[in-house]
Amino acid sequence: MGFAGFAQQVTSQRISGSFQQVPFEQFVKQIEATTPYRFYYTPTAVDSLTITVQAQNQPLQEVLTLALQQTILRFAIDEHNRVFVTTGNPVQLTLSDNFFQPEKDEAASTDPVASDNPLPGNSIRTARTSAFRLYDIGTGSSTGKATLAGRLREVKNGEPVVGATIYSEALKVGASTDQFGLYSLTLPVGRHELTIRGIGIKNTKRQVMLRGDGKLDIETEEDITTLREVVIEAEKDRNVAGLQMGVERLDIKTMRQVPTAFGETDVLRVVLTLPGVKSVGEGNTGLNVRGGATDQNLILFNDATVYNPSHLFGFFSAFNPDVIKSVELYKSAIPAKYGGRLSSVLDIATRDGNKKKFSGSGGVGPLTSRLTLEGPIVKDKTSFIVGGRTSYSDWILHLLPNESFKQSSASFYDVSAHISHEINEKNALYLTAYLSTDKFQLASDTAYRYRNQNASLKWRHTFSNKLYGVLTGAMSTYEYNITSKRDVSTASRLTYDIKQYNVQADFSYVLNTKHNIDFGGSSVLYHVSPGGLAPSGTESLITQDVLPREQGVESALYVSDRIDVSPRLSVSLGLRYSLYTALGPREVYNYVPGLTKTLNTITDTVSYGSGKALATYHGPEYRLSARYSLTDNSSVKASYNRTRQYIHMLSNTTAMSPTDIWKLSDSNVRPQVGDQYSVGYYHNFRANTIEFSVETYYKSTRDFVDYKGGATLILNRHIETDIVNAVGKAYGVEVMLRKLTGKINGWASYTYSRSLVQVNQGTTSDMINGGRYYPSNFDKPHDFTLIGNYRFSRRISASLNYTYSTGRPITLPLAKYYVGSATRVYYSERNAYRVPDYYRADLALNLEGNHKVKKLAHSSWTFGVYNLTGRKNPYSVYFKSVGGQIRGYQLSIFGQPIPTATYNFKF
Repeated sequence: MGFAGFAQQVTSQRISGSFQQVPFEQFVKQIEATTPYRFYYTPTAVDSLTITVQAQNQPLQEVLTLALQQTILRFAIDEHNRVFVTTGNPVQLTLSDNFFQPEKDEAASTDPVASDNPLPGNSIRTARTSAFRLYDIGTGSSTGKATLAGRLREVKNGEPVVGATIYSEALKVGASTDQFGLYSLTLPVGRHELTIRGIGIKNTKRQVMLRGDGKLDIETEEDITTLREVVIEAEKDRNVAGLQMGVERLDIKTMRQVPTAFGETDVLRVVLTLPGVKSVGEGNTGLNVRGGATDQNLILFNDATVYNPSHLFGFFSAFNPDVIKSVELYKSAIPAKYGGRLSSVLDIATRDGNKKKFSGSGGVGPLTSRLTLEGPIVKDKTSFIVGGRTSYSDWILHLLPNESFKQSSASFYDVSAHISHEINEKNALYLTAYLSTDKFQLASDTAYRYRNQNASLKWRHTFSNKLYGVLTGAMSTYEYNITSKRDVSTASRLTYDIKQYNVQADFSYVLNTKHNIDFGGSSVLYHVSPGGLAPSGTESLITQDVLPREQGVESALYVSDRIDVSPRLSVSLGLRYSLYTALGPREVYNYVPGLTKTLNTITDTVSYGSGKALATYHGPEYRLSARYSLTDNSSVKASYNRTRQYIHMLSNTTAMSPTDIWKLSDSNVRPQVGDQYSVGYYHNFRANTIEFSVETYYKSTRDFVDYKGGATLILNRHIETDIVNAVGKAYGVEVMLRKLTGKINGWASYTYSRSLVQVNQGTTSDMINGGRYYPSNFDKPHDFTLIGNYRFSRRISASLNYTYSTGRPITLPLAKYYVGSATRVYYSERNAYRVPDYYRADLALNLEGNHKVKKLAHSSWTFGVYNLTGRKNPYSVYFKSVGGQIRGYQLSIFGQPIPTATYNFKF
């Protein structure tokens, strides 16, 4: 194999002994106990390594060469008898004669990692910097502080490295790269060793002599040697050292190892395995986060809002996994830049595309196929990525025994496109477009069609090493139509749409080592068409009915400051002030104060002209979080945030459906306001390879929407007469244990939570359950999830997903009675009962092709079984009158095991 390391004037101490399958750490301890040598290495790099070697009065150099010859480890021994064990290239103990001279010919460099020449201004904008060189950055005095800034990219494709950390171990100071791979780090003038680590990249270091403000751009290498990364690993100690709490970060490698119903990687399905995140049942992508409703989640796709994130009755999420780079879910301590929703923010970012060469990927499954293409338009400057998916699910409907299903059809497609262009060193543009369409028809009489359209344009400008900003413009549209042709005389077409246009400016300023300030503002313009009904066909007797449009403007300013009070204590303070105005043209109904809103209590109607303000709401939104490190491996965190939401989703189903209606706040519908308090304890074990966390929270909300019994939501010109303003409270405890490395890895989480609602306003007829608290539709107190992955070899791995949760609440008919000649049903109090508990196990086997670098295409197979035990988990319970008796039935979405096979390829 060749020489495993080198030494410089080391002692002649010799080693004797027989080592048989001895763990590396024990091997080291035995040598250190009998010799003056001292070893330095990363524990996680040798955690599964055993040593087998015979030594008879041999130099340590020869012993280590034999011991490590079948591994990727290298060693170096210096003149002070220090032994440095590393992966890849050994530590370089001496400098070459021309080390401080510019390279004449980069291609002829013998450095393990080549380096470009410095640019004027003592800024290093390199293709690939070296871990062994000392980089002289900036000019200035020998005292004081300076700011080092730059960008991290992957050397293979030029993609920005998001969420990586650049950290000074000596000073306990670091910075993370943002969505563009940018970082900014203020350090004392002088020499520093910086550690760089991130998702799926090789850990590396950089040596800098910082004399003044300057730049150091770095290209990183993909970590493909161990294939062990499965979970969030942007910073291995982020769980403890990070200030943010209630945040979950996922990468595509994590998501691909979680078994799903039809074999395709699904963003929202993986998010549902996280603590504090639930759904009302099977086949539904609506998220209920910490006791919040589905409409209280802000879902962003490259900063454009997505209103319906589902495909095919909710069985698939609306995002192509091959174009996604990262997913961040904020459950508490939501950053001040985000607003407009009460419960959470799900921020989904796409990849920029390969800036080096043309490539592609895709997959073929039982119901869907996908294809993604990417490459440079101008090499190292402009790149594109475009991905599409389509379905062919009719064949499975035709296999079902139910005749109405056999006559049904369902399909969807989506297309994502993204272009990244670097104008120059300080300016870059990012353009994203997204389109998705779903169509399904039930029993040949009712056809549903809904569509998402999104676009965003970002301009990033770097003002200096300490200040940069991003200007974003975005457009989002959601629309649906339902065509019914059951009877030609009643054939009709129902339509609805909502459009959103927003602009946002975000700035980040590094004041000094103790203050990192974010500030900016945003404005959103809403256009809502609440619904329209029109006849379909010349024989239809339906009368056209179109509800008047709604408009509103939501604006906000924000500022936040991260303050590093001491190495152990960090605090983040933020304030967001939001302002909402409902606009005309509108006719607003006034009602008798203190009485139930009905058509009989309308006092008058007020007309507002186009653009006139008919209602205004505003108020502060606080953001506060703190982290105190108890030890290097444990910390406690606390946070508080207030949020406001000026838009409401009205739905007559428990799950998200195409017929959901979004309603803007106005004179009769107040905005929602929420407050959340959170406290957590975090501890890492075994060199940050095992994470443990426990978080508890309490959340109160007011003025969210609930419904009166028998409420009519579609084409209701007086919707305020069928809805009520409710208050709620949610509280719970979330426990998570996560193992990041090794052949066996994954995570287990348990959540105890309650979500309660109270309607105790207005008259007695407006109250629900006598004004007492009752469980919300998504109150599921106990939830347990286990995600386990086992890698048999570099090409074969298996994944297991097990989930259990309490059944969701329902309202049951208890009796029937007669009033005159009419039969009436007596129901229980709202949500007084529950469907049976839910549990499911899924299993998947992943087979990768060989790892030859040069081949036409790299491929893999995923075989899985969804609902391994075939349990008939009830999605809902319904009742029918049969022979004069009311009988109950339960509906199961997947009542048997579902085998899947998916072929994936990449070229």
